[in-house]
Amino acid sequence: MLPMVAVAGLVVFCAGGAAAATVQPHATTYNVKDFGAKADGKTNNAPAIDKAIVAANKAGGGTVEFPAGTYLSAGTVHLKSNVTVQLDAGSTITGASSGYDAPESNPNDKYQDFGHSHFHDAMFFGDSVDNVKFIGSGTIDGGGHLITGNPKSGQADKIISLTRCTNLTLSGITLKRGGHFGALINGCDHVVSDHLTISTASDRDGWNIISTTNVTITNINDAANDDALVFKSDWALGKTLPNGHVTVTNAKLSAGCCNALMFGSETCGDFTDYQFSHITITGAGKSGLGLVSMDGAHISNVHYDDITMSNTQSPIMEKIGTRKRCGGSPGIGSISDIHYSNITGTKAGKFSPTLWGQSGHLVSNITFDNVHLDLPGGSGSVSSGVPSDNGDYNPNSIGKRPAYGFYLHNVSGISFSNSGFTFDNSDARPAIIVNNGSGLTFDNVTAQAGSASYDVGFQTVNGYCLTGGTKLRVNATGSTQKCGS
Repeated sequence: MLPMVAVAGLVVFCAGGAAAATVQPHATTYNVKDFGAKADGKTNNAPAIDKAIVAANKAGGGTVEFPAGTYLSAGTVHLKSNVTVQLDAGSTITGASSGYDAPESNPNDKYQDFGHSHFHDAMFFGDSVDNVKFIGSGTIDGGGHLITGNPKSGQADKIISLTRCTNLTLSGITLKRGGHFGALINGCDHVVSDHLTISTASDRDGWNIISTTNVTITNINDAANDDALVFKSDWALGKTLPNGHVTVTNAKLSAGCCNALMFGSETCGDFTDYQFSHITITGAGKSGLGLVSMDGAHISNVHYDDITMSNTQSPIMEKIGTRKRCGGSPGIGSISDIHYSNITGTKAGKFSPTLWGQSGHLVSNITFDNVHLDLPGGSGSVSSGVPSDNGDYNPNSIGKRPAYGFYLHNVSGISFSNSGFTFDNSDARPAIIVNNGSGLTFDNVTAQAGSASYDVGFQTVNGYCLTGGTKLRVNATGSTQKCGS
């Protein structure tokens, strides 16, 4: 029999001066019950979960497993690198009304609201972590205990809170009743999500993705009260960070009071390269597809394709604002190179689709191809002058639009093709008004005619063109027609 020597976890067999070493593998799965957790819905399991995470991290990585059952977590769980949280079928982690980490101090509070400025007050928190995963088919449920406003010490206002993370996965699980946020991530890179369900329609936001790059989201089902799936860039981390290279495919979204698929309002850093496709929006108290630059961000290269919307107060909203609520003396931002194709909107609300730029800061190079929107109509005549703007970012920040289908103000290089606008009730406004713009083209565009004397109005537009069978009645004031080169 060969002599055997155990050395620091190695079993070494020696024969004739030669040695063969076998490394005993570390356990890769850490059952939380082995660390004292109890699935009785009563025991505070936060300390036990922390112990399991620490063990997995110290071993170089592993999976912290929650077998079926209900696990109360009355305290913040501290995420660490290379740890997978696996929620087995039938497992639920529930929140509590107290016991969580206090909100940390942040010298940048004034640039965004409290919930965006503080991260520790969460059910799960991690900073500067790599390779964190939430997988399985179980649920993390705040239980109605998480706070939708500003939490006091011991209270939490979000389920998952991550800053400066890399290689994050959120897949398969359900996040429910998250307080202010189901998930909030800021300053992250490389995020993957598949078949994530978010159910926060009884409280506030679904998933806020802030100052984050390289994101792939597939098959998400996100029903929120406030914003459902939203991309932002704020000053909570004390600097301007990049955003972009994002793909969202096969999504089902709804937002009770607010925005379904949104950019902003916090928009400090630039956004570029976003691809949204095969998306169904079944409600939005504000915008179905909202895109605003309020704080100096340059937003470009955004594509929306195969989007079906219903019950939105405003199907499409783009706005450049002048709030500038960021450090570093931001200027006024821009919106350009935005493309909508194969969009259907029905049962839209009272705020007409809008593109709203600023003088000298035009919304530019926007295309609409095969976009068909059915608006409510039913309005009497409205002054054709520019409506008021209170400086906010929401669709209701602009007064009643003088067009039922689309209102465009301070724009350049806008193209509509193979598109149409209808209403449910006859309207005294024209379908479209363009105020202060250049390079407007309408190719094979239709619009239902109400009692207005024209279908599209051009006010101080340098170069407009109607082609491809477009037979809209035109009213042009201070404008010039130009087709071709």
